[in-house]
Amino acid sequence: MLRRVVAVLVAGAAVLAGCSSGNEQAGEALQVAKSLVAATPATAPPTSAAPAGAVHPLSRPVAAMAVDPGSRTLALAVRQPDELLLLGLDDLAGTPRAVPLPGAVEQLTLAGSELLAPVPSADQLLRVKLPGGEVERVPVSGQPTGAVMVGQRTVVATPGTRNITVLNGTREERRVDGFQGAAVVLPSDSRALVIDRLHTSVTPVDLDTGKLGAALRAGDGASNALVDRFGRAFVVDTTSGELLAFTDTPNQPLLMRLRYPMPGAPWGLAYDSKRDLLWITLTQRNELVGYDISGAEPVERHRFPTVHQPNSVAVDQDSGRVLVASADSGGVQVVQP
Repeated sequence: MLRRVVAVLVAGAAVLAGCSSGNEQAGEALQVAKSLVAATPATAPPTSAAPAGAVHPLSRPVAAMAVDPGSRTLALAVRQPDELLLLGLDDLAGTPRAVPLPGAVEQLTLAGSELLAPVPSADQLLRVKLPGGEVERVPVSGQPTGAVMVGQRTVVATPGTRNITVLNGTREERRVDGFQGAAVVLPSDSRALVIDRLHTSVTPVDLDTGKLGAALRAGDGASNALVDRFGRAFVVDTTSGELLAFTDTPNQPLLMRLRYPMPGAPWGLAYDSKRDLLWITLTQRNELVGYDISGAEPVERHRFPTVHQPNSVAVDQDSGRVLVASADSGGVQVVQP
């Protein structure tokens, strides 16, 4: 059953606002353990059912995946060796264009006709043009892990230096401190929402001033997140098995609107904006679940068995097809709901 927590969190936001007078204190107010450990995908058990739909073989672990609807391109960040594979979305059996990477990529984010690919080990943010694969390398110190465009700025999570980095073009505009493990950055109008995996929190950031808003705790192991067409930020708590939703309104405190049980170590997230379906991979169960999120509460519409270790998921917005990638060389699965 959905657990409503809005009233409690309004009060909580006020308390945290009082604790966040300095950026260095903002995350510490949410720390509940001496030892901070980021959530990771569960180690998937052996599959108990054949994957739904079709599976395209790929003898490489997939670390991240994204679909560009404009160029009809599927991008796969793979390991062994580290490369970006670009495939035609309508010809997944074709030969991919391979783009060498200077290290492992953990997240891929679309920015218009480009793909943002941070490389933590190389201290670089790669801007990859689609569908051709031309690469612009932007130096960003601090082991960049996630990046997003907010207006004309690029906001990069840089956990190695315990902050986020705001870029204007290729120029560093500012660093915003106050994070132990910034990992995922989301757009929120002209602001950014930062998911800190170590503090398992969500924090709004004013990009014009670098000021942090009041942060909120996001379960016991916040990992991945996205924003829907209504501006709601959906976050999965992999450790406790929950789906959380937050709203960030200018001049208002950040609010948690939803806390919904989701057992099975949720990890991968994708959003079908045409059908208002939120797709989540359950790494502990080798499952893919689709929720209708057009209303105030999620409603389960689909549940499919997946390839082994389904860490990545993406959606073809035109057809509604869902793509799931295995992190242990089990291939790329295509499901038509």
